[in-house]
Amino acid sequence: MGDSEKKQIPLRLSAKLYAAIAAWAEDDFRSVNGQIDYLLTECVRQSNNNGRYVSTEIDLPPELDIE
Repeated sequence: MGDSEKKQIPLRLSAKLYAAIAAWAEDDFRSVNGQIDYLLTECVRQSNNNGRYVSTEIDLPPELDIE
């Protein structure tokens, strides 16, 4: 699959996580989908650079304190 081909996947997010990503995406002038793609790409890039994920606690659910 080339870079121009995109794979569609279903994704379920909590309402709080979606709202946080949507606000972040708006700040960065991206769509929510574009923001998720960007964030995942950056995580993979960092993992490839140093062999570690962004967080050592990646499997813990995030504590979102967003109203």
